[in-house]
Amino acid sequence: MTLLTEAAPAKVNLSLHVTGRRADGYHLLDSLVVFADVGDVLEAEPASTLSLRLTGPFAAGLVAEADNLVLRAARGLAASTGGGPARGAALTLDKRLPVASGIGGGSSDAAAALRLLGRLWDVRPDPAALHRLATALGADVPVCLARQAMRMRGIGEVLEPVPALPECGLLLVNPGLGVATANVFRARADRPFSAPPPLPAAWPDAGALAAWLRACANDLEPSARALCPPIETVLSAIGQQTGCLLARMSGSGATCFGLFPTAAEASAAASRLERAGWWCWGGALRRA
Repeated sequence: MTLLTEAAPAKVNLSLHVTGRRADGYHLLDSLVVFADVGDVLEAEPASTLSLRLTGPFAAGLVAEADNLVLRAARGLAASTGGGPARGAALTLDKRLPVASGIGGGSSDAAAALRLLGRLWDVRPDPAALHRLATALGADVPVCLARQAMRMRGIGEVLEPVPALPECGLLLVNPGLGVATANVFRARADRPFSAPPPLPAAWPDAGALAAWLRACANDLEPSARALCPPIETVLSAIGQQTGCLLARMSGSGATCFGLFPTAAEASAAASRLERAGWWCWGGALRRA
């Protein structure tokens, strides 16, 4: 029996500016999004019906019900390619990333399902239709479908390639807490909108990337810190690590990241910080 697998890497917002709000209430964003060499793994086998099994250290934070993003993505792909309910698959999601943690776990899982089931069912949907499906599933799904560094704007549907990323290390730390995105946006309702500086022609090294990022921000970070004070503790601990060039929160939290000159420095920092009982990962920032 054919078994296919697909990686669902963690998404990291190196910067995240809230630039406005549409009449329908959706916020407009401008974010530099990258991916890490850590994430969930989705498997699929041929089957007569559609099913989802959850495994892994963070499986307990999810339920394999009809509203699960992976199953919604599968049903959407089947419908958009003419298969409807006749298309089936036995899916297994190995949940390795913390849930509701600001690193796009659910969105990356949904994007992985679109890529994986496209292979399993041998369907190649029109790119524009696939983009619309991804956008309907969630703001982060289009960039997770692309799975490469992008400038993400609009409500997440406008993607623009960015200059080649330099070699650098990335540290991810989550204090074991989830933060509801809707609550974070509500908490910043009265804060002003902002915009990042123009993208440079290139970032020659990790130091140059960090310097540009210091002129940016994560506009959701102050509200998330107020709702979840341990975020401040995590940020402080990351910033004190040897070689850390920048410490910031990703997405709506509570996961925070540190940028380092090398993957080895990021990995060493992760080994030190995991003694606090936090979920930690350190390694290379995906450059493509």
